[in-house]
Formats: sequence, C-alpha cells, structure tokens
Amino acid sequence: MKTRITELFGIQHPIIQGGMHFVGFAELAAAVSNAGGLGIITGLTQKTPENLAREIARCREMTDKPFGVNLTFLPVIEAPDYDGLIKVIIDGGVKAVETAGNNPSKYLPALREAGIKVIHKCTSVRHALKAQSIGCDAVSVDGFECGGHPGEDDVPNMILLPRAADELEIPFVASGGMADARSLVASLAMGADGMNMGTRFLATREAPVHDNVKQAIVQASELDTRLVMRPLRNTERVLNNPAVERLLQTEREKGAQLEFADIAKEVAGVYPRVMQQGDVGAGAWSCGMVAGLIHDIPTCKELIDRIMSEAEQIIRQRLLGML
Repeated sequence: MKTRITELFGIQHPIIQGGMHFVGFAELAAAVSNAGGLGIITGLTQKTPENLAREIARCREMTDKPFGVNLTFLPVIEAPDYDGLIKVIIDGGVKAVETAGNNPSKYLPALREAGIKVIHKCTSVRHALKAQSIGCDAVSVDGFECGGHPGEDDVPNMILLPRAADELEIPFVASGGMADARSLVASLAMGADGMNMGTRFLATREAPVHDNVKQAIVQASELDTRLVMRPLRNTERVLNNPAVERLLQTEREKGAQLEFADIAKEVAGVYPRVMQQGDVGAGAWSCGMVAGLIHDIPTCKELIDRIMSEAEQIIRQRLLGML
C-alpha cells in the first residue's frame, strides 16, 4: 500500500508506533520497523542525551529499516536537555522525529537541515494547521478515544479526521482508537494517509513491558478507561484501577481548588512500577478505549501482516463488492 506517509518516511506499510513512556525502547521500535511500519523510541524515557544515543545505537543493531524518536516538549521548570537530545538524534542518523506537547518550532531548523522528517501530534485541527504553518512535514491527529492526552475539545475521530482532511495540505495519520484493518481502512476513507497505534503495540510480544500490563489490556473493555486531571486542563485517558478511583474521588472533593500535589501520588513516577515491575494498580497509566478491540498478544510482524492482509480484503471484497 502506497500513501503519502509511506513515501515520506520510506516505509512499507502506513502504520506508525506512537511514542509511549517506558514502552518505546529499541526492542519495540526495531520490531515495528522490521515488520514494515515506523517504530519510535521514546526520547524522554531515556532522560539524558547519552542514554538516548545508546538506545539509538541499540536500535541500529536490531534493524536496518527507518525508525524515529519521539520528543515531547513539556512545560516544566527544569526542562530536559532538548538541545542535547536533538544533537544525538541528528548524530545517530535518525530520519524521523515525532514531536508532541508544546510548539517544536525552535528545533525544526536543525532537524530540517539534517534531513529529518517531523510529524507532530495534535488533538485539534487548529493545532494541526499551526504545525503545518511552522514547517512540520506531517501530523498525527489524535481523536478523543486515544490513550494519554486527548486534549480538551473531546472531538472523536469520526469528526476530527474528515475535518483535518478538509483543512490540511500536509499528510496526516489517524491516532486514537486504532487497532486493526478496519481502523486503517476507515482512516484512509476519512482522508488520513495511515494510522498511529499506541495501546495496540503495547499488547505485543516485543513490547518490553511486564506481562501483567499486556494481560490488563487484553482483559479490559472499551468501558474501562477514565479521564483524569481534567480540572487541571491536562486531561489524560488511563486504564481504570483503584488508584485511579482514588484520584477521581480527590478531584471531586477538591473541585476548583484541586492542585497537582493533591494527586501526585497516583500520577508522578508510576510508569517504572507499572511497566517494568508489573504493578498495574500503582497509579494512573495511559490506555486507549481501543483496549476493547484487543484480544491477543501477537508479534509486531503478525499484527502488521494481519492488518495489511485484512485491509486488502476489506477494500477489494467488501467495499468493491458493494459497488
């Protein structure tokens, strides 16, 4: 399948593995890239430029296919060494960067000069248009269904994707609720050039996380996620558990007086405990509503091959058969 996204990133299939904290290590990125998609290393999980340089080198040893690095630009007092991280991305010969969070315009000239293609994650059409205007090569349009941060507009992909297609000139991928061939074909029908999957890749054999995490996703339904930190306008979709219920109770009790410190115990620093130690009740961790469509733990190759094969069947048989 050839789309503007496969052409832009030099990949076989229009499928991108989104950046995920304490998930996007070299093992997963290489497995996705070897299967024909675009694997992504999560930059901030590595914390320092030296660690990221090592992770990029590890990924190089596992694949000769294109892969990318995710950089989330956070509004924090002690910002990561973004200049150093950008430098090791360039020096490591990485050809794709997925940016998220704050405006990445400060870093685009250096990335562009190095021949690196930038895809920015957006949760609204206005943000996607801004990304286009500052020179991003593509955008990932995240609908309300997505795990992690869906923004504050609450627009689902059945509306958001056609709106993006109406407005954008650069390629874009659909993100949020993406799990299978139906997701891909529907996204293409609504004007996207591919899809980005996070939660679905979390439940694969190569995802370097504890089996408890994968089993929790397989066992969850589409009704098992919750929105937290909404009063702080930093909404995050997470898998429900007792810690999340406590967090939501605190939000209800504090109301407009809620501060991050009130819920820090359930949010801050929980990812190593969840993803590496398998303590899935340790706190709030990102998961999309798409958990309701995930019923197995395949290899990345099995998953991507299945998606592409079934997508072809849907297009050639079901859709053409209706004409």
